[in-house]
Amino acid sequence: MFDAIWVVFALSVGASVGSFLNVVADRLPAGGSVVTPRSYCDSCKRPLGNLELIPVFSYLLLRGKCRRCGVSIPPRFMAVEAATAFLFILIYLKYGMGVQFFVLAAAVSMLIVVSIIDLEHGLILNRVIYPTIVILMVLAPFWPELGLSRSFLGNSGMAGSMASSLVAGGGAFLLFLAIILLFPSGMGGGDVKLAGAVGLLVGFPQVLLALWLAIVSGGLVAIFLLITRKRGRKDAIPFGPFLALSAVAVLLVGTEIVEWYQNSVSAWISTWAL
Repeated sequence: MFDAIWVVFALSVGASVGSFLNVVADRLPAGGSVVTPRSYCDSCKRPLGNLELIPVFSYLLLRGKCRRCGVSIPPRFMAVEAATAFLFILIYLKYGMGVQFFVLAAAVSMLIVVSIIDLEHGLILNRVIYPTIVILMVLAPFWPELGLSRSFLGNSGMAGSMASSLVAGGGAFLLFLAIILLFPSGMGGGDVKLAGAVGLLVGFPQVLLALWLAIVSGGLVAIFLLITRKRGRKDAIPFGPFLALSAVAVLLVGTEIVEWYQNSVSAWISTWAL
C-alpha cells in the first residue's frame, strides 16, 4: 500500500511536470517567459480554465480540441505528459523516493525539454544546457551512488564521484568536439554541450554505454529514414533526442545492460577456453 501511494505520487508529479515541460518547450525557443502569461489556446488566444489544465485527462475529455474554437491540440502535449509520468514512476521504482528521485526527475525533465525543442526547432538552447552543466558539476561530489556504481576510479566517495563525472563529461565533450571539427555538417554545437552534460550525469564508464546507444540508435533511425525516403542525404536529423534517450536508458537499466554484457563475455571466454 505504501509503495502504491508513492507510485501515484510519482505519476501525478510526473504528469504535472510534463504539462509544464510542454509550456517550456513552446516558449523558450521564442524567448518567452515560462511563468507568464497563463496557458492559452494558440489559435483563439483564450486562457485555459482549470479543468482544461488537468494533465492527460483534459486532452482526452476535450477529444484533443480547444473547447472554444475547436482547433486540434497537438498530440505531443498529452504524449509528453504521459511519458514524463511513466518515467517518473520508473525512477521511483529504481531509486526509491528520496533525494535521488528529485535530482534524477529534474535531469530527465531537462532531457525531455531538450529533445522536444531539438525535434521541432533543430536547436539545443544554451538557456537550458548551460545551467544544467553548472548544476551537475556542483552536485557531482554529493551523489556517489547516482546512476551506476561510480567506483571505477578506485574511490566511491566524493572525490571519486567528482572525478567520474568530470572524466565522463570532459571526455564526451572533447569527443564530440573532435567530431564536429572533422565533420562540421555532422552535428551541431549543441550536441557537443549535451554530450558533456550526459557525461556529467551518468559518470564514467557509463558514459561509454550512453554514447554507444545514442550513436547506434541514431544511425539506425537515419538509415530507416533514408530507405523510406522521409529524409534525404543532406537533411539534418536531430541527434539530441538520441543522446537524451540513451542517458535515460543508462540511468534506468544501465546496470542490467552492463551485467548482461559482462556475463555474456565471461560465458563466451569460458566456452572458448574449454
